Amino acid sequence: MDVFWFIPTHGDGRHLGTTVGARPTTFEYFAQVARAVDHLGYAGALLPTGRGCEDAWVTAAALSSLTTRMKFLVAVRPGLVSPTLAYRMAATFDRLTNGRVCINVVTGGDPEELEGDGLHLAHDERYEQTDEFLTVWRALARHETVNFTGKHLRITGGKILMPAVQEPHIPLYFGGSSDPALGIAAKHVDVYLTWGEPPEQVAEKIRRVRELATREGRSVRFGIRLHVIVRETDAAARADADALIRHISADTAAAAQKAFAKYDSVGQKRMRELHQGDRDALWLRPDLWAGVGLVRGGAGTAMVGDPHTVAALMTEYAALGIDTFILSGYPHLEEAYRFAELVFPLLPVRRDTSIRKGGAIVGELVASGALLVAEGSRT
Repeated sequence: MDVFWFIPTHGDGRHLGTTVGARPTTFEYFAQVARAVDHLGYAGALLPTGRGCEDAWVTAAALSSLTTRMKFLVAVRPGLVSPTLAYRMAATFDRLTNGRVCINVVTGGDPEELEGDGLHLAHDERYEQTDEFLTVWRALARHETVNFTGKHLRITGGKILMPAVQEPHIPLYFGGSSDPALGIAAKHVDVYLTWGEPPEQVAEKIRRVRELATREGRSVRFGIRLHVIVRETDAAARADADALIRHISADTAAAAQKAFAKYDSVGQKRMRELHQGDRDALWLRPDLWAGVGLVRGGAGTAMVGDPHTVAALMTEYAALGIDTFILSGYPHLEEAYRFAELVFPLLPVRRDTSIRKGGAIVGELVASGALLVAEGSRT
């Protein structure tokens, strides 16, 4: 498995939908989270995109000099930037960080936000544009000179003079639940991402994308975007899930659900259908909870339980074909440590936590320097 974390550039805190326990959204805080991700051995971190958060490219570039191992999963919105310019940006980031960028292709599902950014296309037209964008992008990645005329894009003599360092190309991640989105995933991307729906729904998505990819003569990897609440016991984890939404008022939840209803995103519709805004319907199963989706767009579900419960659910998803998990938890700094310490040891995770210079004490020395004894051993 590859496990990514999340840089909370839209804000963070101990509770959702309130300023109680909230934290300032500052570069210093993002840096703390990024250093934790880097130190703890996560594969990398996702940075969100949209008008409600700091720009993903600028933030990732600033954080890259503070880290050495982690990759940055950075968003590109096809309708807002040309494919040649976007590829040059990605290739520059890749060269300057020695291969530490991945691209998250985000078509977008909020028409009001997209119109505010100057993109006035209907849902299926946006995916047509994404298809054209990625057709050009993939040609650039093959070092071709691109001459392309489509419905939305026209490129004449497009080329990349300073290529990326990753081989065979910078990895492309992409999510979407509509039929056009699944077709684009099958045709273009390396990793298809789903939000954290129950395993039976995820299995059906995977089946469809695999079938479509086979028709294209391709294979696609799969990832999932989830929140996580892991504690020493299932009871403690469930209590903290309830505490996370303790301060969300009925009016706040209703206003959020009304806003989400305006989206033309099929994925957002599927998230809403999991609970319909009903607090009594948030537990989809004992280890999967939809409470985050009361007020948060996008990924709205969380794995909840003790370390073995969470690891078991991740293993269940992995058995379906998921090999990449993009996780987050509130607050993101503490939860990055908690998940790494409690769950990483239970999973087959690709993880580099080597101490590169000198040694390190693991744990606290006791009795003025007495040696620590490994769990399960005897003095």
